[in-house]
Amino acid sequence: MAHQQDLVPLPSTPTGSPSPTLSWERANPPRTWPLGELLEPLFVDQEIYGRTWAVAVAHRGKLVFERYSGQLDSWSGPGEAVGPDTLLLSWSVAKSVLHAAVGILVGEGRLALSDTSMHPDWRGVGDPRGQISLADLLAMRDGLDFVEDYDVESSRSDVIEMLFGGLDDMAVYAASKPLIAQPGDRYSYSSGTSNIISGAVAHVVGAGDAYRYWLAHHLFGPIGMTTARPDFDGAGTWVASSYVRATALDWLRFGELYLRDGIWDGRRVLPEGWVDRGRTALSQTDEDDRTFYGHHWWCDPSDPTGTFWADGYEGQTVTVSPGLDLVVARFGKTPPGSEAISQWRRNLVRGLADLRR
Repeated sequence: MAHQQDLVPLPSTPTGSPSPTLSWERANPPRTWPLGELLEPLFVDQEIYGRTWAVAVAHRGKLVFERYSGQLDSWSGPGEAVGPDTLLLSWSVAKSVLHAAVGILVGEGRLALSDTSMHPDWRGVGDPRGQISLADLLAMRDGLDFVEDYDVESSRSDVIEMLFGGLDDMAVYAASKPLIAQPGDRYSYSSGTSNIISGAVAHVVGAGDAYRYWLAHHLFGPIGMTTARPDFDGAGTWVASSYVRATALDWLRFGELYLRDGIWDGRRVLPEGWVDRGRTALSQTDEDDRTFYGHHWWCDPSDPTGTFWADGYEGQTVTVSPGLDLVVARFGKTPPGSEAISQWRRNLVRGLADLRR
């Protein structure tokens, strides 16, 4: 059941500021916003935040801050120095990109939230997994027994086995898990769930090169996210739980698409109401009543600016704040399990909101 909340309206594209399809128009931030001061700790306080490779900020559709630092990790020697052309790995930010891909197909009538039997292995007579709907999967309420644990010392980690076990078909692996709860009843975050959804998308648009082409021409291309590079498994399914690489400014474009309610250059890319489904709080995910999950997006119903965000392992994040007309992309390597980036996001949004008054 959705958490009771009044969604902050999504701002339309400001007059005279076309969508940044080819390039970002640059501007200064509001005079009362000391962005350099607020963002500096991400780059210098490595004991708290780890390493920050890139931060980019858009306000009212214009680029107002951009900074790069350090080198990517490499097993074979010095890593690539991070700059404007560096492709930055999404980790689970990819799940929110998958939400956009599904939305396009829903808008075309090729998928529906009420669709069930989302994997061929669930279509046998009497298989209870056949009751799982696309909406259940997007909300991480499918009821499947999938263990999301990144500790290599754990006795069982389905996510490590799926991503790093050399599997040809990750959707088949995730879909093979039995039900341990009724679909729709229990929230349980699962990368396997996202790959099941991606397998369903592949069934509609085609696998492998056909899937890659479809993403490029229906999602990435229309918004100018031309550097996006999704990774595919051996079955030709995009590993949408974890793997898209793009530049910081292209990640900013993705956030801008959601800030503008799925409209780009006057064209509706995502169906009406799809962004709202993503940012509507469905499941409380921590005990302080701040962080909730919607449809493959995270949100905080208590935040008066209506902030919602895509979130990835080690602190990758694309933050969208409708009340501030703001998008922030941060990519780097924060120690796993740290709450530093979450707290930084809250402090940034709260601080900018206070300075706006």
